Amino acid sequence: MAYELTKELETGNLIIDSEHKKLFKAVNDFLDSCGKGQGRTSMESVINFLTSYVDHHFNHEEQLQKDSKYPGYLPHKAFHDNYKLKLNELVAKIPESGMSVSDMANLNNHIGVLVTHIKIDDKKLGAFLKK
Repeated sequence: MAYELTKELETGNLIIDSEHKKLFKAVNDFLDSCGKGQGRTSMESVINFLTSYVDHHFNHEEQLQKDSKYPGYLPHKAFHDNYKLKLNELVAKIPESGMSVSDMANLNNHIGVLVTHIKIDDKKLGAFLKK
């Protein structure tokens, strides 16, 4: 399943939406590699990108929230902190020999959590930032 920044997922904030597109592209590239049997060779670089970019993106979103005095900042930040913790736990469990089908399913499920967060919480943030 490819991830796409549909209208349903767009926040209306060009910066946030462009960062979401980059995240989705990295995930889609990795899933494509796995589908071609090349997942193990691309795994390390993609996971390094995902963990660092999620960190970068969340920090950026949180700064936008602080600057705009977004009233939902604390729960949004709590989600981000928990998401990063869980992502790092999932990544730490992946053996050096490569990602198993189960590891890939767990990571894919975790990405699904992020998509839901974008659909609900980031859209609220985007609407607030438009005001």
